[in-house]
Amino acid sequence: MNFASAMTRCPRPYDPDRGQDVLQSVPALQGDLAALITGTAGCSPYLAGLIQAEAAWLPGALDDPIAAVSTVLRDLPQIAPDALPQELRQAKRRIALITALADLGGVWPLEQVTQILTDFADAAVQSSLSALVAAEVARGKLPPSDDPQDCGGMVVLAMGKMGAGELNYSSDIDLICLFDETRFDPDDYHDIRAAFIRATRRMASMLSDVTKGGYVFRTDLRLRPDASVTPVCLSMEAAERYYESVGRTWERAAYIKARACAGDLAAGARFLETLSPFVWRKHLDFAAIQDAHDMRLKIRHHKGLGGPLTLEGHNMKLGRGGIREIEFFTQTRQLIAGGRDPSLRVRTTKEGLSRVAAAGWVPEDVAATLYDHYVFHREIEHRVQMVNDAQTHDLPQDEAGFDRLAAFMGLERATLCSDLTARLTGVHELTEGFFAPEPAEPIPTAWGADVIARWHSYPALRSARATEIFDRLTPEIMTRLQEAARPDEALAQFDQFLSGLPAGVQLFSLFEANPQLTQLIVDIAATAPALSQYLSRNAGVLDAVLGGTFFADWPGLPVLTEAIQAALDPLDDYEDKLVAARRWAKEWHFRIGVHHLRGLISAEDAGAQYAQLAEAVLVGVWPVVVHEFARKHGPMPGRGGVILGMGSLGAGRLNAGSDLDLIMVYDAAGIESSDGRRPLATRPYFARLTQALVTALSAPMSEGRLYEVDMRLRPSGRQGPVATSFDAFRDYQQNQAWTWEHLALTRGRSIAGDATLMDEIEQFRQTLLASKSDGATILADVADMRARLADAKPAQGPWDAKTGPGRLQDIELLAQTAALRACTPARDAAAQIAAGRAAGWLTPDDADTLTDAADLLWKMQAATSLLTGATLDPDAVGEGGRRFILRETGAHDLQDLRARLEHAHGAADGIIAKMLKGQIS
Repeated sequence: MNFASAMTRCPRPYDPDRGQDVLQSVPALQGDLAALITGTAGCSPYLAGLIQAEAAWLPGALDDPIAAVSTVLRDLPQIAPDALPQELRQAKRRIALITALADLGGVWPLEQVTQILTDFADAAVQSSLSALVAAEVARGKLPPSDDPQDCGGMVVLAMGKMGAGELNYSSDIDLICLFDETRFDPDDYHDIRAAFIRATRRMASMLSDVTKGGYVFRTDLRLRPDASVTPVCLSMEAAERYYESVGRTWERAAYIKARACAGDLAAGARFLETLSPFVWRKHLDFAAIQDAHDMRLKIRHHKGLGGPLTLEGHNMKLGRGGIREIEFFTQTRQLIAGGRDPSLRVRTTKEGLSRVAAAGWVPEDVAATLYDHYVFHREIEHRVQMVNDAQTHDLPQDEAGFDRLAAFMGLERATLCSDLTARLTGVHELTEGFFAPEPAEPIPTAWGADVIARWHSYPALRSARATEIFDRLTPEIMTRLQEAARPDEALAQFDQFLSGLPAGVQLFSLFEANPQLTQLIVDIAATAPALSQYLSRNAGVLDAVLGGTFFADWPGLPVLTEAIQAALDPLDDYEDKLVAARRWAKEWHFRIGVHHLRGLISAEDAGAQYAQLAEAVLVGVWPVVVHEFARKHGPMPGRGGVILGMGSLGAGRLNAGSDLDLIMVYDAAGIESSDGRRPLATRPYFARLTQALVTALSAPMSEGRLYEVDMRLRPSGRQGPVATSFDAFRDYQQNQAWTWEHLALTRGRSIAGDATLMDEIEQFRQTLLASKSDGATILADVADMRARLADAKPAQGPWDAKTGPGRLQDIELLAQTAALRACTPARDAAAQIAAGRAAGWLTPDDADTLTDAADLLWKMQAATSLLTGATLDPDAVGEGGRRFILRETGAHDLQDLRARLEHAHGAADGIIAKMLKGQIS
């Protein structure tokens, strides 16, 4: 690379005489290179000295700076241990000089400058540590290693800017030194630890001691666990135990950038992987925002950096609008969501901002603006440090200092100061609202004061921290509640939501960082009480809203099945898997409800999505239950069991509160018992396995339950075994089953289990229904069943969409009858009615009337299930709920809706009665 041709800028010499004097030491440099040397030396006494000290080396290095850097790094491992301290310092001078010139001349971008400084730091740490550990081995204090570069099991973690490849020009290096205790005999532990501690101390001295040749890097070992009481090198096991028990948010943030840089890199990578759950939490961690804000305030207070912006002496790193604010802004978002989104687990600020923008956490223009400011801030920081190789971040205190800095930047002082002020202000405005939003103005009314007065007695507001955050949110919440169609109703529902929250810090922090969620909660509180109550018990599902894909299109069953398996596979513990399944399912269940509530999907879409979710859960949980059961009792005999979904699940349409109708059918292939530690005979094996499945689905755990399970549709109902062999199932259906059981089978569908057995069950189902389709008593049995249902489950008022003459249950009964008589494999009511029409059993007009009635009643049923989980009470659901139901059903008002419902179920009742007329004996 031709250095001169790659130059894009050049500093002006603040001290032209010094610049000219230094240029004389490198007479071979002409033109733009001479101007660069003059400007650099004229602005920086430190760099002027380096140019003179390395005058013989510099012209060749400028011919190919990348090759020059590579040569320096390549030669370090070959240096004899006794010469290493001196040679490291000369290498540091050369790296410092070539990176400074490439930076000042615009030949290398910021990212390359900081990475080369970091590469040299890595090499310096590696070479010094290798030599010092080898000395401990030579003294017999450490066992020899096959690879001296792995430093006998010791690893150095680069933290902060070094870990991210972002070292600044005069940076300290922050290191954590650990050793892999598993490589050594426990009896030798204390001697081994002592040897590594000696090596660590000597390495820090070799790098940081100031000698005639200068220093290599100021080395800081204080980021290690509990640095005030722990040695400078400790075991990985001790470090892991510390982070698991008392690790703090700032330490989590530090580990975002952590990287194994020297020694046993493989052991270091394993340690960082072990620490991943500490750094990256499962849930969106919005409480980290407050921790970061508190940390910033403590730093400002300790450093005396508060108050309005003043350029003189302003700290570019820690001050208002400085580098740290951009880094905190980025890292906090990574901490919030990185546990759920591995794409956010990156070390560099540039990539971090890019990833959080791509994931939707930050607008792309904000990320781009912040990184532009970050580059400018870092270049200012470098030039401030280049003047005298001082680890400072402070702007000059006087005009002369700003004149020098402006010359270093190739700008005029007025331009520089104007740009600095604008950028520092811009960073502060973009980041401060995220960390410390100003409280909203109190609403000018006493409305709701009596309700607000009791909020601070609720469990969610027990802590001072939760109260502090919520007090800032209250004016905004009250303003939004007042904007609801029925403010008093919305306030009452929000009050119920708040009273049910077990804790508040995380959720309130989430609201503060994402105001759009406040509106969502208000919408739900004002519209759907059942969903609001569900949220108060499962506030963690709001994580999903911010996950980036919450409002994307429905992914479909195959993607859902893969997703739940991906969520469960990494976990080893059985209960952990069941808890994870509940958490996963609740998030998707909540998503369907919100989409339905907001009109993004229809009632029909919601029914299909709830059913696909339930199927994915069964497919995901079934092998987990089977594996756990097999650990005690051995694998399933034969082809194992198949889960049959019946009722609405079989038909592929559930509502928000549906339970699951299941049947277990198994084929032991003649095997009489299982083969395991505690073998069981086949029949009790599958009975207990089925009970284990029911428990896995319905047992209340920390994340609630998955589904209620109903197995009454199995052969012989409650009196029959919970699991039935395929042979017994066939015999029962062919020879003993009642007509209602054949009708139920019209909606049966295999969900999970052995594929060949599932296929055989489906073939049998279709064959059986065909053989029973012309039964002489079908219509009489259906008429009798309908009469029994009417007596046992009468309509619960005019708004009941499910039970009663002509309602959903009644129409579905006739649809199943049509399916049985028409010999169709169709399972859902609309398709079964269509089959009855095609077979000539139903007239076209009757079929259309039944289908239209079922459609309206389903919309009503789906809406009321989402709103209340019970039969509609128009007065109880409030104005928001009423609007939702009217929107779903297409009615103008409640009177119109009631008339439509009465017409629909009245017409359906008439058709059903006509089809079954005279059949009751």
